[in-house]
Amino acid sequence: MSLRKGRNLLIVLLVIISSTILAVNYIVVRDTKSQIYYSVKDIPKNKVGLLLGTAKYMDKAKNIVNLYYQYRIDAAVALYMAGKIDYIIVSGDNSTQYYNEPLMMKNDLLARGVPEGRILFDNAGFRTLDSILRCRDIFGQNKFTIISQRFHDQRALYIANKKNIEAVAYCAEDGDAYIATGIREKFARVKMIADLLLNKQAKFYGDKIEIH
Repeated sequence: MSLRKGRNLLIVLLVIISSTILAVNYIVVRDTKSQIYYSVKDIPKNKVGLLLGTAKYMDKAKNIVNLYYQYRIDAAVALYMAGKIDYIIVSGDNSTQYYNEPLMMKNDLLARGVPEGRILFDNAGFRTLDSILRCRDIFGQNKFTIISQRFHDQRALYIANKKNIEAVAYCAEDGDAYIATGIREKFARVKMIADLLLNKQAKFYGDKIEIH
């Protein structure tokens, strides 16, 4: 292959990739816009809030807290205290004995006054897809409130919509505006579409948990 042909092929591939990313992003934003809320007062009440996990620390050694995490905790507490949710499912990664997102979230919610009996563990929320499917299939909820930042809420809502789940989302305040986060999210949305087309399932299921 000549250098010129190789360059032209690379340009075509870049155009296809860029167009795909832009198209997916547009569809996700368009199809979830009406389900996203920024005000505790305006959001409808649901029995359950699904709090999506993320790392608590940017630098644990220096005790630098990840603002995305902190603001999600703030949002969940605000919804609970306002009576907009009755239970909070803390869903995140618990893949090793040294890293447990749900436990960290539970401890911080308890410290903010949420009763222990109103917090439920989802220790297998390894991906957003897993969290959404397990909320429906393990916790028996086909209608719930997703709690995260807007960019994450949009992706979670899109998954919920495609799985015939009736969900709304509350937008936690944004963390630091890292360029890398925005770029990673764009690619995550493309992967999400592929997972939906392939009908990917949660990594783990297990016994059902009844919420009274």
